[in-house]
Amino acid sequence: MPDSFGSKTISDAIRGASGLAICAYVPAGYPTLKSFPDVLVSVARSATVVEIGVPFTDPMADGLTIQRASHIALRNGVTLEWIFELLAGRRDLGVPHLLMGYYNPFLAFGLGRLATAMVDTRTSGVIVPDLPLEEDAPIGEVLAPEGLALVKLVTPTTAPDRLARIASSSSGFVYAVTMTAVTGGEVELGAEELAYLDRVRAAASLPVMAGFGVRNRSQVEALSGHVDGVVVGSALIDAIDRGEDPGVFLDGLRVQEVPL
Repeated sequence: MPDSFGSKTISDAIRGASGLAICAYVPAGYPTLKSFPDVLVSVARSATVVEIGVPFTDPMADGLTIQRASHIALRNGVTLEWIFELLAGRRDLGVPHLLMGYYNPFLAFGLGRLATAMVDTRTSGVIVPDLPLEEDAPIGEVLAPEGLALVKLVTPTTAPDRLARIASSSSGFVYAVTMTAVTGGEVELGAEELAYLDRVRAAASLPVMAGFGVRNRSQVEALSGHVDGVVVGSALIDAIDRGEDPGVFLDGLRVQEVPL
């Protein structure tokens, strides 16, 4: 594990990546409680940042692949307590890790308790896709004093003034959702989509990571020069389901960044 953790560790890791950075999403406790630690280590071996999914009963931003994985993880008995217990014994991942989850489980856990557990397990930040900018102060106020990241999301429909506000208040990186749909599809990267990502990058002082629908190396190549990295989730879960080594799958996506 890096000597430091927190929002700066995330942004430094992304900026220091060889080529486009890869933030790899893997649902906690999937496919089984027993196999997940090995999956996590394999993912961390190849990813720039590891995004650990906190299962939730109503993952509104996610498509069928992550919905199914989340429900399996819940049936396996995964809770935030279980995740932190696992991470307490896994401080050797070698790359920053953060939590991706909906707001309700974090609220139920307790925001102050969440920040303490994140520090104790060297968890660098959180992504909360259902938390709007106007309502993120309570969690931000407990994370910021500890130097922990609250990664915020923008979409192709985010108005320019709002995009600027989100980009300036995010920490770790800015998550640029590539399409107005749930995860698991396949994004089309035409001129309009790339121009949107260029606008996000121009508005952000932090690294910009593109996610939702990134499934193959050709898409990663198309994104090169427009973002600092990609978030890969559903495609990684599909690879795990096929019995592939998740680290090898991620290595197959990696490309060198080509400036425009």
